[in-house]
Amino acid sequence: MTREAAPGPSAAGSHRPGLWPPQARALFPLVLPALLVGVGSSLVLLGVSRLAERVQHVLWKTLPHGLGVSGTSALWILSVLTAAGLAAGLVVWKFPGRTGPDPATRGLVDPPLPVRVLPGVVIAVVVTLAGGVSLGPENPITSVNVALACALGIKAMPRAPASVWISLAAAGTIGALFGTPVAAALILSEISGGPDPRPLWDRLFAPLIAAGAGALTTVLLAGPLLTVRVTPYTGPRLVDAVSATAVASVAAVVGLAAVYAFPLVHRIFHRLGHPVLMLTSGGLVLGGLGVLGGPLTLFKGLEEMKELTAHPEEHGAANLLLLALVKLAALVVAASCGFQGGRIFPAVFVGVALGMFAHALVGAVPMALATAAAVLGMLVAVTRQGWLSLFMAAVLVGDIQLLPMLCVATLPAWLIVTGRPEMQIRGTPGPEKGLVGSGAPA
Repeated sequence: MTREAAPGPSAAGSHRPGLWPPQARALFPLVLPALLVGVGSSLVLLGVSRLAERVQHVLWKTLPHGLGVSGTSALWILSVLTAAGLAAGLVVWKFPGRTGPDPATRGLVDPPLPVRVLPGVVIAVVVTLAGGVSLGPENPITSVNVALACALGIKAMPRAPASVWISLAAAGTIGALFGTPVAAALILSEISGGPDPRPLWDRLFAPLIAAGAGALTTVLLAGPLLTVRVTPYTGPRLVDAVSATAVASVAAVVGLAAVYAFPLVHRIFHRLGHPVLMLTSGGLVLGGLGVLGGPLTLFKGLEEMKELTAHPEEHGAANLLLLALVKLAALVVAASCGFQGGRIFPAVFVGVALGMFAHALVGAVPMALATAAAVLGMLVAVTRQGWLSLFMAAVLVGDIQLLPMLCVATLPAWLIVTGRPEMQIRGTPGPEKGLVGSGAPA
């Protein structure tokens, strides 16, 4: 008989997990790509935003000053928004590569677009942001970053699936947009992980790095974005839970009204049959709404809501309600007729205006509580993402004392919206297209 050799140190050591278990070793290769994607996502967002700001300054300051007219006059608002619609329609119709599928059919995080459509998407979103259209940059910029990350990442690391690059780019962009990686983690936690058996934090590890890099880059280069100054919350009271619940529920109902109107308005514009007609008509309607609501109801709403909360004494209850309804109508029209843009930022403005309206009606409801609760209800209705809505409502006013009240208010608001349609068109009749007649890529 041959006696078996005793296992040596190397053989015995092969059964040990070592300093780092396999799960940790599998995550290390994603650290550098996640950092690069996060920083790159933020730079794309900031670059497009800065370009749009330059064009906006020319359209709303330089040109009217040179012509001797006011940039806030009714005629100028109507003219610029109609021209923005015409320009966007021409981009969709004639620009090489076009601009991809109808923006009304896409959500915040969707499958990657072909790279050839990205120049058209960027030009179209610059027209939206600079022209005063009531949409934000979040959806198209996320689409651009996802497409770029997939195209470059698959070449650099062919063995990594496309889903890795989608999650990194989406997280990096969301972190950059909201100035914190927490928003990205909350959104990704609501997206199905499919058959992936890994623990949630293993799946979120690389996206959180990308989100943190994107958020830090944005904060260092542009400062915090999504905050407003309101009268500080003085502390929790039992009655505040009731008030928050009521305000959030009413805001959710108002938001649902816009959600139900969305496909109807979308069908009306698409009956025109040509992107130039649809977008020019949409721009004209937006111009009329801008004249009705005034300059505060234009653009994505980020700076406008800061201006609104900075001078609450200048706005009575009736004016605040008008601002909220006009902005909500503008959001529905802009998202329906084909403009490239996201719905989160304008929805936040609507929530802020509704919260201030609630406070103006019932002074006993604290301003910070009313504003946060209304933003919560509006976002739950428009985005159908509970964690994101709760997080943004709390971060907007920056008071941790509001969290218990907002958690309570989330429950009835969610009951109101769950199972109902979302603010997104699920497919269009006939073969897959972008805007009608736009020849979207296959």
